[in-house]
Amino acid sequence: KWSRLTDIVSDTIPGMRVVKAFHQEDREMQRFHERNCSATEEFNRIHGVWTSFWPTLMFAVRGMVVLVWIFASPRVIVSDSGFGPALSSGTFVAFLLYMTMFINPIDIIGQMARIMNRATSSAHRIFEVLDTEPQIVDPPEPVRLDPVQGRVRFEDVSFAYDGVRQVIKGISFDVLPGEMIGLVGPSGGGKTTVINLIARFYEASGGRVSIDGVDIRELAIGHYRRQLGMVLQEPYLFHGTVAENIRYGMPEASFDQVVDAARAANAHDFLCKLSNGYETMVGERGHTLSGGERQRITIARAILSDPRILILDEATSSVDTETEHK
Repeated sequence: KWSRLTDIVSDTIPGMRVVKAFHQEDREMQRFHERNCSATEEFNRIHGVWTSFWPTLMFAVRGMVVLVWIFASPRVIVSDSGFGPALSSGTFVAFLLYMTMFINPIDIIGQMARIMNRATSSAHRIFEVLDTEPQIVDPPEPVRLDPVQGRVRFEDVSFAYDGVRQVIKGISFDVLPGEMIGLVGPSGGGKTTVINLIARFYEASGGRVSIDGVDIRELAIGHYRRQLGMVLQEPYLFHGTVAENIRYGMPEASFDQVVDAARAANAHDFLCKLSNGYETMVGERGHTLSGGERQRITIARAILSDPRILILDEATSSVDTETEHK
């Protein structure tokens, strides 16, 4: 219930502009109200069970102590009390102390029941993620191309995200080192899918993708991707400074190298106009910058890593024509 409630918040707050643009505030408030009431009812139910169980348990446990006093006190005070043979005060005190030692574990176990239930449910979610088997793994003896020359070859490659509807079917092409090509086609035609296969984010359903004549499935993924530069269709910036974002793929780069990469991406001029230049905080996902500015920073990030293969996935879709030409 709590997870469903937080889903609404985490989904609505980042999309607040869309909600306001379509005047759906009342609808989102109603969705939140329904899940909030559902969660509150569940919390109250659990609280009701807990507040009835715990007092009952403690009443029973403490009631035993009271019963011991009722039946034992006359035997300590009067030798012939009618409740049984006489009882020494030392035995009586020892018995009470043993009862206390017995009660404390019960008290702790009762508290642990609630904690263990919460921990178990949380651990279940965590292990769902940890136990997920990765689909893309290195072979037992991976090949390390050092360096990658940059020949990318598709041989009758097919792929389907859902295993049924093929996004690309029987694609073949050969890109030589130093060559620049462009893939042009309608939206949904499979351009980004080709990029995902080159980066081996997915495995081809059929055919063969090779880099420098080596099947991409035989390569060491981490070593290969370090020589691959990508500017994705949706630019993503991390919370931090502009310089930190440009250095993301090459943290040891000097400031001069960062500036050179920004110049190559036609980003230096607008970066110098920011309040703190390259040390300006861009905020989460770069929300303080425009779409075109974010794209140019991500281009600079790819350029700085000096990749052997550079892939631009509609990397200038948010910039003006003049900037795109530069």
